[in-house]
Amino acid sequence: MKPFTVQFTLEAAKDVKKLSPQLKRKLRKMLTTGIAAALFSGKKLVGDLSGFYSVRLTYKDRIVYSVDSKTRTIYVHRASTHYGE
Repeated sequence: MKPFTVQFTLEAAKDVKKLSPQLKRKLRKMLTTGIAAALFSGKKLVGDLSGFYSVRLTYKDRIVYSVDSKTRTIYVHRASTHYGE
């Protein structure tokens, strides 16, 4: 079976550029070993973000993602704070 691929939205790519090298490594590890191994293990979001999942990157920052099982793709939508900072 084909492994899942990871795609970043433009907004998420901008978020990742702002992360420290240490957080970039942590993000990569979380995507390849955490999320890819248990796709729906993140917190299921509601409201405007219904259908998306969230996992914490740091105390303030989170990864918001969705999964397309047909194309076997994990879409990363955000990789930053959700507190408006």
